[in-house]
Amino acid sequence: MDGVINVYKPKGMTSFDAVKKIRYLSKEKKVGHIGTLDPLASGILPICLGKATKIVEYLMSEDKTYNVELELGLETDTYDREGTVISRSSIEHINEEQIRPIIESFLGEGYQEPPMYSAIKINGKRLYSLAREGIEVEREKRKININYIEVNYINLPFISFKVNCSKGTYIRSLCKDIGVKLNCGAVMSKLERESTGKFSLDNSINLLDLTSENIKDYLLSMEDVISYPIISVDDKFSKLLINGVTVQDPALSEEKLLENQLYKVFNKSDFIGIGKKYNKGFKIVKLLI
Repeated sequence: MDGVINVYKPKGMTSFDAVKKIRYLSKEKKVGHIGTLDPLASGILPICLGKATKIVEYLMSEDKTYNVELELGLETDTYDREGTVISRSSIEHINEEQIRPIIESFLGEGYQEPPMYSAIKINGKRLYSLAREGIEVEREKRKININYIEVNYINLPFISFKVNCSKGTYIRSLCKDIGVKLNCGAVMSKLERESTGKFSLDNSINLLDLTSENIKDYLLSMEDVISYPIISVDDKFSKLLINGVTVQDPALSEEKLLENQLYKVFNKSDFIGIGKKYNKGFKIVKLLI
């Protein structure tokens, strides 16, 4: 079974729980998810099956949209409501007029420190494993981009906002940083992922509604979920590309192809892989057959 299912993960389940259920229902050995959602969070969790596990890295690079609620006056070790409380602060000095401009100040390009409770590896060990041992290490700040951020409502100590952001953005860290700017601390209290790339709430299926009988009805093809432009090659060049050869052909000339642009490569109706221009040639970077 090859393809992607746009799963809606309910709150309370881990992303691994979702993968485990899809593996059981589909009887497919190769299963992987796109972008971890913590148990506290709900929302879109696309799951790849079979050959589609080869495209996880490409789908993960898409921007994501979240509805977020944070709670002011609280700090925890995980930056969310489920962690161990580190400190509590008064929010008497906070008013609504302060909140909106501070949240909007995160719009655009910036740098963010990942939380200790994350799956990032440092020297071969997951940060969350180190955190559980009581070890805190220095984390290099990562460049992120907030494309859109707007307050939904304010009901102190709670603030709800919507954000669209780049790959690698930690919403828990964003909530913490908002608390720092407001000088009172903050933790993430609720999170729902509305979309990631082409996947949205509108075209999702709740994980709890999937069965072994209906799972194939929600399977999306690899070519449908990848957004890159399409190019077609004939049988001759298809065989060369499949064998890892960098080809040169007027149909794949530098005037027609853009540098640093990925393409979906077809031979007739067969989606053979993802390709890219290299100097004056063209090569498959991810074979999908």
